[in-house]
Amino acid sequence: DPYCRSVIDGALEVESLKVRVVLVPRSKMIMINSEASTKNLLQVMVASSHSRFPIHNEEQDSILGVVLAKDLLAHLANNQDDEFNYREYLRDALSVPESKPLGALLREFQQNKSHMAIVLDEYGEIAGLVTLEDVIEQIVGEIEDEHDKEEDNIIDYGDGRFLLQANTTLSEFNEFFDSNITSDDYDTVAGLVISGFSYLPEQLSEISLHGFQFKVLKTDNRRLHLLEVQYQSTNEKPKEK
Repeated sequence: DPYCRSVIDGALEVESLKVRVVLVPRSKMIMINSEASTKNLLQVMVASSHSRFPIHNEEQDSILGVVLAKDLLAHLANNQDDEFNYREYLRDALSVPESKPLGALLREFQQNKSHMAIVLDEYGEIAGLVTLEDVIEQIVGEIEDEHDKEEDNIIDYGDGRFLLQANTTLSEFNEFFDSNITSDDYDTVAGLVISGFSYLPEQLSEISLHGFQFKVLKTDNRRLHLLEVQYQSTNEKPKEK
């Protein structure tokens, strides 16, 4: 059964994949200012459709904890006229480094009964967040719900690294990176990378092509899923959009 095999492969991969592969980068995090009013809290929660929200102390650039949407809803149902004091409901925020293996994170989620962790970079600054669902998806595949939105194909981490959906078209890649890669044999970056290797590469394989360094972050026995892209030292960064 191909699906069973992919689940087994995914379970093995989480022991070697790092948190940085699946994190939601800081630029896409929905954080709530620690000074926000009940009205502001509600507006953010309704607009985002998430269930857990990091409370951000902007002055110290730190996460105080996590507030659950269900706690605010319960408060509003019983105390409609009272301001919601989120500190009474604040839950501890698990913090993990970017380099933590997903397998270890999964066990930490289980031990702490947590569903979300704040990811810190090597300087202890907020790099993003990761959820239990993100880890599970590495094992069983994508879990979509009615609130899922289409993700950007290319995400700039801001440190010279870019996360790339492997099925990104060459035309989109060229537009983003101001490059001019063309081929009659393939239309996607996955095709470019596979052609460069001349076979389906394994996870963490790297290759230099057309002035870019590609690293395979996620793959299975059928296709590439995620790539990390960096400019080679001779290349320029993309123009500001």
